[in-house]
Amino acid sequence: MLYFIPAWYLKDEWKEDEQLWYKRRMKTETDDTVKQIQMFQRNDICEYEILLLSYAPNFRHFLHRQSVFRAPYWSVFDAIQGVRRKKQAVLSFHNLNWPGDIEFIYTPFSIIAMLHHERYAQIEFGEYGNLIQVDLYRNGQIIRKNIYDDRGFVSCTAVYENGRKAYEQYLTDKGVWKLCHFADGHVAVNQRSSQYLIHTARFENEVSFLKRSYASMEEVIEEVFSAYLKSVWSTDIFCVAAHEQHLGLLDRNLAGRRTVFSVFGNRLSLEDNRTLEIFSHGNCIVADSEDNLDLLLKQNSLGNIAKVNIPPYDTRMDPGISAQLSVQKILFPVDHLTPETFETAVKYLAAYLEENQDARIHLFTRNADFNREEVLLKRVSGILEQNSYPPEWARKENKNKFEFLLDKEDQIPVLFKVEQCVDELSVNKCVREQRVLVDLAEPPDLFLQISCVSMGIPQILKVGTQYMRPGRNGRINWELSKLGDDLRYYLESLSNWNNAMVQSYELGKSHTSQYLIEQWKEVIANIENGTSIAAGNRRF
Repeated sequence: MLYFIPAWYLKDEWKEDEQLWYKRRMKTETDDTVKQIQMFQRNDICEYEILLLSYAPNFRHFLHRQSVFRAPYWSVFDAIQGVRRKKQAVLSFHNLNWPGDIEFIYTPFSIIAMLHHERYAQIEFGEYGNLIQVDLYRNGQIIRKNIYDDRGFVSCTAVYENGRKAYEQYLTDKGVWKLCHFADGHVAVNQRSSQYLIHTARFENEVSFLKRSYASMEEVIEEVFSAYLKSVWSTDIFCVAAHEQHLGLLDRNLAGRRTVFSVFGNRLSLEDNRTLEIFSHGNCIVADSEDNLDLLLKQNSLGNIAKVNIPPYDTRMDPGISAQLSVQKILFPVDHLTPETFETAVKYLAAYLEENQDARIHLFTRNADFNREEVLLKRVSGILEQNSYPPEWARKENKNKFEFLLDKEDQIPVLFKVEQCVDELSVNKCVREQRVLVDLAEPPDLFLQISCVSMGIPQILKVGTQYMRPGRNGRINWELSKLGDDLRYYLESLSNWNNAMVQSYELGKSHTSQYLIEQWKEVIANIENGTSIAAGNRRF
């Protein structure tokens, strides 16, 4: 059995990051564990299960969004709360126990419950229209927040004093409180219901909490998780998403067990001594990119532990539509550029726009702030003006005016646009229309690179990577003053662009789903057999 331990947390809390339906998602939910579970679910690689350490009353909705609804899982908080249910249930706010003369006001976002002309409650919903929480008020101040589980019951209730949270209680599906988590961090156990449930496919057992109170929620989670580990085989493998929230806890409890650490992006520092010490206790470290793998290889303290590069994303032949468009869109990621690089790059991009009237610059950002577009366009407009280019090239388009009503400013074409993409679906939709990628960050955006390989889009980068081979499907921009030459190479020669497309598809053949599956099978087999690992075309 392979156990996945994900890093799905709300900042530094042991909670899920579920959002109200009308709030903009500020970051993508897709990470290495999501992609690994999708791959194992769809390809029957081996028997697996998710071990969830966070409080997630809407976990079934999360699995559905990731297309792995039937993925098997065990939850620490289900064990704590004694919940056996697995199926979702429909729960209407009308079924709650309301005062007889309550009045409901339907707003575009929430439902407000009014009692005697005062706000009594505010009812909030999730992305699927499911009831998530009900906030209760008295004299205009919140006094209680009820959190609802998608299986049809109140899962947690938080009590507020003078507008500040005093404590929160975690409940059974029958409404009995199990734990009381106070604002100072300590946790009390209900002595009238002081047992948690260890339920597996093989057995079910109720275990008494060892203490009446705990210094932190992490201490409670560790005790329950440790009890669950007694039910797994010594030959089982744990694939841990490397995250500082749970690394210490897992290091203490997985000692001597077969462990794979999964490193993803910049989720944690790979140069921290404590992190490296924990890594050294495992059997293998799987890095999502060659850049992270190179950082791991430089750490002498990791010794002979196997280190391999298995990207979380696969490539597939999925031709874009940029050749069908009348304009040539240049995708330019900006989030990780220094101010100097950004300013200089915009200057040279503007110079190229003067000679190629079909080109457009699309500023790519994963930052979901509401004013992000305005901030970027204002910044670019200032750079353009400083370099004697029309600042109106970077502005929001006025789509509400007819052409004959446009004033002089509106008649100047918009050549810089902002692409705000948070989730992978919006990224794919954006990349599909791009003619070339110009990523001047080090390292470049991994998912953008893989998308470009899949869609046959050439890449202009500062460094060569496993997804961009110079002279084949991209070019290295040695200095920003040569950026115009790099763009001309692809945008003014259909032959060069077509060749890069063909080379992208050829390169993509070595990073398909089947390729990733074979690498994971090799990692698992070699951990089981105690032999060396050659996955990722490297041997350590």
